[in-house]
Amino acid sequence: MSECRVPRRRRFLVCEPRHFAVQYAINPWMHPDVRVDLDLAQRQWHALVRVYRDHGHTVDTVEPVAGLPDMVFAANSAVVVDGRVFGSLFHAPERRPESPPYDTWFKTQGFDVYRPENVCEGEGDLVPTGRYVLAGTGFRTTPEAHREVQEFFGVPVISLTLVDPYFYHLDTALFVLDEENIAYYPDAFSPGSREVLARLYPDAVLATREDAMAFGLNSVCDGRHVFIAPEATALAAQLEARGYVTVPVDLSEFHKAGGGIKCCTQEIRS
Repeated sequence: MSECRVPRRRRFLVCEPRHFAVQYAINPWMHPDVRVDLDLAQRQWHALVRVYRDHGHTVDTVEPVAGLPDMVFAANSAVVVDGRVFGSLFHAPERRPESPPYDTWFKTQGFDVYRPENVCEGEGDLVPTGRYVLAGTGFRTTPEAHREVQEFFGVPVISLTLVDPYFYHLDTALFVLDEENIAYYPDAFSPGSREVLARLYPDAVLATREDAMAFGLNSVCDGRHVFIAPEATALAAQLEARGYVTVPVDLSEFHKAGGGIKCCTQEIRS
């Protein structure tokens, strides 16, 4: 039986893909010999921003920096809970220069920014759920960073181990529906982590590998609307049956770099 879902207005931070390209390979999706259609990427990104605003959400932008092709993936820049900003320290040297411009943006907006001591890739691996922060490790963010996050926010951190390199960030394998439930792809996780998720979220929406590989779990939900990759049809059907309204947004050009809707979206939780 479907349920009546209530949306909550969100504040998002994004970065225009003015310099987007695939210039190196730091995940299985990236092949530098594959050409990026920058005009198409720009149109897709602008469509995402327009859809967010059409649904009542606030969208802020940070100025892109030449030479930082992955800066468009704003989710990796930080995690913000209750107006407190935990910054990023990227695993790949190519991405480490992205942190300062994001830090500067937050500071100009009046936020203090905590600089992590350990490798930590923001909302890529840190997913606030209300009761917990679900935290991914295995490919990027380290377990030591999980401890830093818990000390900083004072919120219980649940460490989850990713085992499939195609799902190198937690936000490619899991997203939050509301404070009580999530959607995820079980086989992206170690056996123990699957057990943890099953205990915490017995009513979770489980995605197929096909929908996960279509970036269906790199989605954003406002409590009612799920902004989702259009190819993730089986997952969308499950969500609709639960009372969610799916809003397909095509960011296929960004899949060439291993990113999608959520990767391009940093949520500012004040």
